[in-house]
Amino acid sequence: MKLFQTWRSDAQASLVVFLVALPLCLGIALASNAPLASGLFAGIIGGVVVGFFSGSNISVSGPAAGLTVIVVNAITELGTFEAFTLAVFLSGLIQLLFGLFKGGIIGNFFPNSVIKGMLAAIGLILILKQLPHALGYNGDFSSFHFGAIVISSVSLTLMISWEMFAKKGLKFFRFFPRALAAVILGMILNEVFKASHSSLILASSHLVALPFEGGWNEIISHVRLPDWGELTNPLAYKVAFTIALVGSMESLLSIDAADKLDQSGKVTSKNRELYAQGIGNTLSGLLGGLPITAVIVRTSANATAGARSKLSAILHGVWLLLCVMLIPGLLNKIPLSALAAVLILVGYKLTKPALIKSVYEKGMNQFIPFAVTIFAILLTDLLVGIGIGMVVGLIFTFKANMQKAIVIVKDDNSYLVRFHKDTTFLHKAHLIKTFDKIPNNTQVILDGGKVFLDEDIIELVEDFIRSSARRNIHVTLERTSLAVNRLFKESYYGNN
Repeated sequence: MKLFQTWRSDAQASLVVFLVALPLCLGIALASNAPLASGLFAGIIGGVVVGFFSGSNISVSGPAAGLTVIVVNAITELGTFEAFTLAVFLSGLIQLLFGLFKGGIIGNFFPNSVIKGMLAAIGLILILKQLPHALGYNGDFSSFHFGAIVISSVSLTLMISWEMFAKKGLKFFRFFPRALAAVILGMILNEVFKASHSSLILASSHLVALPFEGGWNEIISHVRLPDWGELTNPLAYKVAFTIALVGSMESLLSIDAADKLDQSGKVTSKNRELYAQGIGNTLSGLLGGLPITAVIVRTSANATAGARSKLSAILHGVWLLLCVMLIPGLLNKIPLSALAAVLILVGYKLTKPALIKSVYEKGMNQFIPFAVTIFAILLTDLLVGIGIGMVVGLIFTFKANMQKAIVIVKDDNSYLVRFHKDTTFLHKAHLIKTFDKIPNNTQVILDGGKVFLDEDIIELVEDFIRSSARRNIHVTLERTSLAVNRLFKESYYGNN
């Protein structure tokens, strides 16, 4: 099968994504005031189910931090978690309808500068959010834990060195995931601290804390079925639509970003992605899981770890399931500071200086929407920030189109005004500004090309020609389109 052609690189990448996803699934559930198991269920379904149905090679789905506020408010408004999971189930059905009616097309209207800004902002958020874990910070500046600092520093150093050795072609370093090596080293260091009765020992609050002791039956016991009695509650449908709309937007944005990270150059079907997310959320709601979206953090980790097909996303869900079933005790020994080091490095790759420099070199039309998107996301949240970035991006796109539609060229005492694109009333201000630049006592060629000029633009041209006699401007019309042929029939040509 084609799915298994790149199994080696996909298996390696899946381990990295699993290590990234595990604390995120738990952390997002905790931040959402939801049972910790709900985050793990969403992660498993997002990997195995959504991963299978998605058309993306590298996209990874699971519980998303961007929906945390919505989830917290929804659980409070609906009163019970079971009523909330019904809303999640309904949101999946709504997403299936989105896919049926080709709603994925909206994902094609996001500028590259905004998508790159989103990636960079998420990278910065990753770094900022993980620094407390890396430093062992527990609430005040006197509570930094030196043991956590040692583990995160050693883990970062190991991963950076690991990459250098891998680039030199050393097979072991290319085969074995550096993130996994860093996590294993972090576990060993903490066990050494324990054996030596060192003050560097990490407390349980600085370690992964799974709510399971192992076994399939215990997992089943954490399933929370929806409250079907809430089907008559209008609020459940309102929450469902909100989750479906926001989750779909976040998924489509993440898929756009994933396509840019995918080395194969594949373009993912947005409608198919909505189907995949709809199936995932329907199942997650049935089993008591959190809402699922395509998530760029895990997707980025997947791409940088070398994933080549969807097998990586599927396997990461399998690892989540197996580890919860078989070795929850071992996972509870993982230091959060080691995981923080992994995420900090992922964050750096998303927002490294080379990216910022490349966008800056493309000009202010690209850089300003890029920078605004970053700051807006940092100051608000993902979706609001993207919305602000989109507005700024549209303003600069509109401005660029205005300038490209009408071009003025100077040659000694002559000016050429050329219409490059169809020109409408939206271009009036720019055309007036263009005409105002032309000094008296000059020659002007108005080149209409073969483009459409609407009535407002024709009137502006006529006004300019009428005023040209007073300003001693000689006007010549060339290649004028049918829309302005009537100008030739009139008797005014400046001082002709």
